[in-house]
Parts: sequence; C-alpha cells; structure tokens
Amino acid sequence: MNLHQFRFVLEAVRRNLNLTEAAKALHTSQPGVSKAILELEDELGVDIFARHGKRIKRLTEPGQHVLRSIEIIMREVANLKRIGEQYAAQDSGTLSIATTHTQARYVLPAPVARLRQIYPKVGISLHQGAPDQVARWVLEEVADIGIATESLTQYPDLVTLPCYEWQHALVLPPGHPLLQLERIGLEDLAQVPLITYHPTFTGRTRIDQAFAQRGLTPHIVLEAIDSDVIKTYVKLGMGVGIVAEMAVAGDERTPELAVRPAGHLFGTNVARVAFKRGVYLRQFVLRFAELLSERLSRDLIYKALEGQGHDDQL
Repeated sequence: MNLHQFRFVLEAVRRNLNLTEAAKALHTSQPGVSKAILELEDELGVDIFARHGKRIKRLTEPGQHVLRSIEIIMREVANLKRIGEQYAAQDSGTLSIATTHTQARYVLPAPVARLRQIYPKVGISLHQGAPDQVARWVLEEVADIGIATESLTQYPDLVTLPCYEWQHALVLPPGHPLLQLERIGLEDLAQVPLITYHPTFTGRTRIDQAFAQRGLTPHIVLEAIDSDVIKTYVKLGMGVGIVAEMAVAGDERTPELAVRPAGHLFGTNVARVAFKRGVYLRQFVLRFAELLSERLSRDLIYKALEGQGHDDQL
C-alpha cells in the first residue's frame, strides 16, 4: 500500500464517490484511481466501497474504519511536511486564514500588518466566506486558522477558542424618527424596515432570537453578508441597519450615518478562532493567534489541541 492509494480513497469520499471528479482533482485518470483503490482493497482483504457494476455506491463498514485510519495517516504526513518546512525556513511560508467578510475587513488588518512586520517573508492568503465555509476550509487544511462568530463550535474535529466579544449597533440616516427616542427598543425596531446580515452571518442568530423571544416579527427588507453593503442601503433610506459594532467604530467609517449601540437589544457575541484538531501549527500561525487577542497564547492553544479541558474553560 502507498500514499497515492490513500489519497485516491480520501478524494473519492470528498467528491461524493465520483471517481471522475476525484481523478480531475488529483490530475490523474479515472481508470488509474479505480485500479489503485482495487489494489488497496486486494491487499487489505476487504472492500472499502460497495459497488453496483463499476459504479461506487457507498462506503462499506470496514471501509469506514479504513477511511478513519487513512485520515490519521494523511494528517500525520501533512504534519511531517509542516515540521520540515518550519525548521527548514522558520521565518517564511504562507499563512492561510479563513474568515468572514466582517472579520477580514474590520478586525484582521491590524494583526495581519503586525505579523508582516514580525515575519516579512511570510505571505498571507485570505479566504472569505460563510462561517460553515470557514469551518470546512480549516478541516480540509486549505486554511491554517479560521475566525468567525457562528458555526465553528459545531465541528468536533475543530479546536475553537474564544477570541473577543462584540455587540451589534444600529445605523440610521440623520433625522430618522427613532433618533428622537432616548432608548430604542425592539418594539420600535419592529415598526420600521430593517437591513441586516444574512441568517448565517455576523450574529444574525441573536438578532432573530431577540425578536422571537418578545413575540415580534421584524420587517427585514434586505439581507447582506457585508457591513459596508448594509450601510450603503441605509444611506439610500431603505431602512435601519443592524451591523457589527466594529463596522462603525470611528466616525470616519460612518460620516453620513447616526450610530446607536444595540448590545442591550441583542446581547453579546463571541468571535472564535479555530484550528484543526491534531494538526501541527507553525510558529507564525501561533504568533498570529496571539496578535488577534490577549486571551490567546501558544501555551493555551497547545493545551486545547491536546484536549486538556474544555475550550472555553481554557
């Protein structure tokens, strides 16, 4: 047996048992992938996949055990490569970050710039997407580190740690009637058009829960994944915006809008960092995590990766 066979099995599973797609992803031929898997099955003496004719239909029970072992082997092979890269060139490489638009735009610029000062030979690769995409990119080792508010804790193969807390804010056009109120309530917001995040982004769950707990139905006229887009439509007079507070921190970011805090309405959110469990982290990855938050240290991250207690307890 060999690593090529292991890669073919992994990719076949990742591509929903489509060997043609697996072959394309691995830049080889479909017959070659099929033959290698058959040879591995012959050597192991079990069928990894159940077939109907020549078509793969599903993983067998022994195949599920084989797959778990292959995943461990390939993870450790990747770790060996990272260790070699780490000690061959300790101050160079690429830091791959998976995150959401809001984090990339408002939170990451300062720590990314600081990391580049410390490690000028390290390149940065940003992958922006929905929180579930962030989790998948880390799990598939496309990214070294993931940063998001939602979803990350739902994946058992991710180690996640709280990074920082944040709240929502309201953005309104100057002269909006709600600005005359000393304290804006959920009942007030339920009476006006609202513009906020897509349900899978930037604490939207807390917004929906807050209205639902009061028996209110918000009139959301536009959903977006980008805070700047939300602010743009608020400026056009389409409604009141609900955004992350970091998107309106500093008057220079919202010179044409009035801002009101909304933590009393929607509570506090926790942004988290995520690493794939069992993966070797290069020194500049650990340093970047430390730059993200004073809460994070490499000792704490090592403890979390080793399973020493619950992530939040750490």
